[in-house]
Amino acid sequence: MTKLYRPKRNPQAGLSMLEVMVVLAIIALIAGLAGPRLMETYGRAKARTALIQMENLKGAVQLFYLDVGRYPSEAEGLAALIASPDGAAGWMGPYLDGADDLRDPWDRSYLYRSPAGEKPFEILSYGRDGRAGGTSEDSDISL
Repeated sequence: MTKLYRPKRNPQAGLSMLEVMVVLAIIALIAGLAGPRLMETYGRAKARTALIQMENLKGAVQLFYLDVGRYPSEAEGLAALIASPDGAAGWMGPYLDGADDLRDPWDRSYLYRSPAGEKPFEILSYGRDGRAGGTSEDSDISL
C-alpha cells in the first residue's frame, strides 16, 4: 500500500493576533455606526405600523356607525367592534378579527375618545413610553 504524501503544516501559517484584533475593531466600528441607525428605523417602523392599524380601526368604527347609526360610546370603547354592546340594534359585526387588533405595536390597548373636540371620535396611542407627550418614538399618535 502506498501512502499519500501530505505536506507538513507550516507553523508560521495562520492569522496573527494583530490581524484578528484589526478585523474585530473594524466589525465593532461598523456595528457602532450602523446599530443606532437601525434602531431608529425600527422605532419609526413601529410608529408607521400604529398609524396603519389606527386607519383600520377608524374604518371599523365607521362601519359600526353605518350599521348602528351612532359611534361607540367612550364607555363601550373599541371593544364594541368585536362584541355587540347592549342596545346596539343593527350591529353586524364583528368588525375586527379579534382583540389583538385593539393593541398597538408596543402591546398596549389603543385609547378611544368619543366625542373628541370637533371630531366625532379619536383613536390614540401614547407611543413607546406609554405616557402622554414625548418626542420621537415616545410621541403620541392619534387619528
